[in-house]
Amino acid sequence: MLNQLRLDHANMARMLHVLQLKQKTLAVGERPNFQLMREVVDYILAYMEGFAAPLERICVDRLETKAPEHLALMEQMASDYLKLKPRLQQLSDNIDMILMDNVLPMDRFAEDLGSYLEAHRAYLRHEREGLFPLIDQHFTQEDMQELLQALPEGAEQDLERLQQAYPELYAELRGAEVPPV
Repeated sequence: MLNQLRLDHANMARMLHVLQLKQKTLAVGERPNFQLMREVVDYILAYMEGFAAPLERICVDRLETKAPEHLALMEQMASDYLKLKPRLQQLSDNIDMILMDNVLPMDRFAEDLGSYLEAHRAYLRHEREGLFPLIDQHFTQEDMQELLQALPEGAEQDLERLQQAYPELYAELRGAEVPPV
């Protein structure tokens, strides 16, 4: 189960890396593939919706009883994660505006994207350095099974669909090492 969480973590890091590459394209004044960005952002939003709440509930419940000294960390992580969603939703809305040929300052969009990426990477760092060791140390097999059942169904299929629909994404994901977060 922890391996699955680490794989999901790595996949998210790769998705953020793809967005980072698009942000760099913007920074040099070129137009990235906004449709690809739309798909990546939609994937992340769906994943956050399908996984964040169950993971938060299960981890907070378990740590409340098994390791209450770490509850503040879990609550802070949950708060940080919840703050990511409106930022990503705003980026999603801005991508929609761009795809509908509405005027949007690209420098502001690139700045917002960079800020979101920095915040999400910081969250992934806390997950890797804080949450995963706690899960490994305090969770029973039953806890792990409940976490496994909380994983969103179809996340892997969505990733495969994105890879097939966007060969550029597939190439970037295959070529992208998991960037340090």
